[in-house]
Amino acid sequence: MFKIRYKFALGYGGLLAIILILGTQSVRDLGRLGSSIDVILRENYRSVIACQDMKEALERIDSGLLFLLLGERGRGSDLVQTYEGVFAKALETEIHNITLPGEREGVERIKSLFAAFKAGVDDLRNRPPNDRQGRVVYFERLHPLFLQIKETAQDILDSNQRNMSEANDRARRSAASAKGQMMILVIGGLGLSAVFLALTHYWILRPIRRLTQSAEEIKKGHLELLIPTRSRDEIGRLSETFNEMAAALRENRRLDEKKLTRIQKAAERTFQSLPDAVAIVGPEGTVEIATETARLVFGLKPEQPLRELPLQWINEVFHEALDLGRSVAAKGKTDLIQRFVNGEEHYFRPEAIPILDHERHPTGVVLVLRDVTRDHEQDELKRGLISTVSHQLLTPLTSLRMAIHLLLDEKVGLLAPRQAELLMVAREDCDRLDRILNNLLDLSRFESGRARLELRSVPAKTLIEEAVEPFRTAFKDKGLDLGIEAGDDLPDVRVDPSRLQHVFSNLLSNALRYTDSGGKVTVRASADEEGVHISVADTGKGIPPEHLSRIFDEFFRVPDEGAPKGTGLGLAIAKEIVEAHQGSIRAESRFGEGSTITFTLPRAGRPTAEAGRP
Repeated sequence: MFKIRYKFALGYGGLLAIILILGTQSVRDLGRLGSSIDVILRENYRSVIACQDMKEALERIDSGLLFLLLGERGRGSDLVQTYEGVFAKALETEIHNITLPGEREGVERIKSLFAAFKAGVDDLRNRPPNDRQGRVVYFERLHPLFLQIKETAQDILDSNQRNMSEANDRARRSAASAKGQMMILVIGGLGLSAVFLALTHYWILRPIRRLTQSAEEIKKGHLELLIPTRSRDEIGRLSETFNEMAAALRENRRLDEKKLTRIQKAAERTFQSLPDAVAIVGPEGTVEIATETARLVFGLKPEQPLRELPLQWINEVFHEALDLGRSVAAKGKTDLIQRFVNGEEHYFRPEAIPILDHERHPTGVVLVLRDVTRDHEQDELKRGLISTVSHQLLTPLTSLRMAIHLLLDEKVGLLAPRQAELLMVAREDCDRLDRILNNLLDLSRFESGRARLELRSVPAKTLIEEAVEPFRTAFKDKGLDLGIEAGDDLPDVRVDPSRLQHVFSNLLSNALRYTDSGGKVTVRASADEEGVHISVADTGKGIPPEHLSRIFDEFFRVPDEGAPKGTGLGLAIAKEIVEAHQGSIRAESRFGEGSTITFTLPRAGRPTAEAGRP
C-alpha cells in the first residue's frame, strides 16, 4: 500500500497535471488565433486602406481637373497638387505591403498608369483657360487613365478583402476548434478530478472521519469501539494505535472503578465514624453525603436541598464559601449554634470548606459543624473564675493600696529613704495589678455581653484628635513623629467615646513602645459604604509572620526580650470593644518594617446594638 504522502502526491499531482495540460493547450490555441488575427491586420487591412486612399485621392484630382477646365485654375491647381501627394503616399504604402499573388503586378500597373496620368495633368495645367485642346486632353487621355487606375486599385482592394474574409473564416474555424478541444479537456479534467477526489476521500477523508467519530464516542465514555484497519499507511497505523489507546483506557477505567469503589466504601465508613456533624453538598445545594450526627441533629440527609431546611445560616455560609472559593468559618462566640442532643445542651461552630478542582473552581462544599461544647463550657468556667477572682482581689488590693498611700504620706510615722523607695515600687506594682484586674473584668463583661455601651454620634475626626492629643508629649519625648491623616469630610460614627478611647490608647501605647526613636506613627482615616476605617501605622519592629494571627488572643504576647512586658490583654480588649460596636479589626505587619492595626466603625446612620453584642 502507498504511504499517505504518496496518495496526496498522486491526488494533487494529477490535478496539477490537468491544470498544466489545460494551460498549455489554452496558450497554444490563443497563440494560433492571435496569429490569424495578426495576418488579417498586417497583410490585408493596410492594403485595403491604401487602395481606398488612392481611389479617394484620384477622385479629388479629377475634381481639380474639372475646375481647371471650367476656368477655376487656382482652386483646381490646389486640389490637384494636394491630392497628388496623398495618392503618392498611399501608393508608397501599398508598394511596401504586397502580400498576395498578382498584387505586385497590379501595383506596378497603377504606378505606370499614374505616371502617364500625372504627365497629362501637367499638360492640362500648362494650357491657357478655355483652351479647346485641353478638353480633348482630359476626355481622351486623362479620363480613361483615371478609370483604369481606379479599376486597378479596386481590384487590389477586392483581392485583399477576399483574403481578409478567408482569414476571418480560418480564425473562426480555429476558435471553434480550440473551443471544442478546451471543452473536451475541461470535461476530461473534471472527470479525472472527480476520480482523484474520490480516491482522496476513500484513502484519507473517510479514515479520518472514522477516527473523529470514534474520538467523539470515546469522549462520551464508549471505550468498547474498535476502528477497522484496512490499510498499512500512516492512517492505518494511527487506527491501530487508537485501538490500543482505547484498550488501555478500558483497562485503566476498570482499575479506576475498582479503586474508586474501594475508596468510596472506605470513605463512607470513615465518614460515618466521624463524631462531628459533616456533610458534603454539591454545587447546586443538595446534600450528597452526611454523617449520622449531621442527619440526626441538623436534618442534613442525602438528596436533601439546603434551601428546604429551616436553617438559613447553613444556606448563607454554603453560598458564601461557594462564591468566595475559600473557607468560611464562624469566629465570634455568638456565632455558635445551640442544639439539644438527647436532652443535653450542645454548641456547634459552623464552617464551610469549598472543594476546588485543578482550575481552582468550586465543585462543592464540605459543611463541618464541630461540637465545641466542652470548649464553650471551659470558656464560661474561665470567665466566671476570672470574674470571681478579680472581684475578690479588688477589695484587699484596694486596702493594700490605701495602706501604702498612708505610709508614703508618713501619716503613721517617718520613713527612711530605703523604706520610701520600696513602698514606691510596691505602689507601682499595686497600680499595675489594679489595671490588670480592671482589664480582666472589662474583658469578662464584653465576652459575656454584660458590658453596656453609651452610644452617640461623634465626628470621626474629632474622635481621633481627642484620642491622639494626650500622647503627643510622650511621643515628642521619645523623638517620634505622630501625625494624623484624616479629611474634614469624614462622616459621624455612632460609638461610645470612652470605650473607643481605650482602643486608641492601647494601639498608640503599643506603637510608642515598639517604635525606636526617629520613627513615625500615623493615624489615618477614610470612609466608604461599610463605615469609617481607622488605622494606626508605625515604623517599628513589626510582628513576625508566625505570631501575626494570634496577637488578638487573650494573654498572648509576642516573644521579645528587649521589649517591656505587658499582660497580653490590651489588643484582646480592643477587639472586643470594636466588635461590640459591630465593627471589625485586623492587623498587617512586615517584620522589621512596621505594623498597621486597622479597625472599622459603622456610620452614624446605620443601626447599632445598644448592648455589648448585637
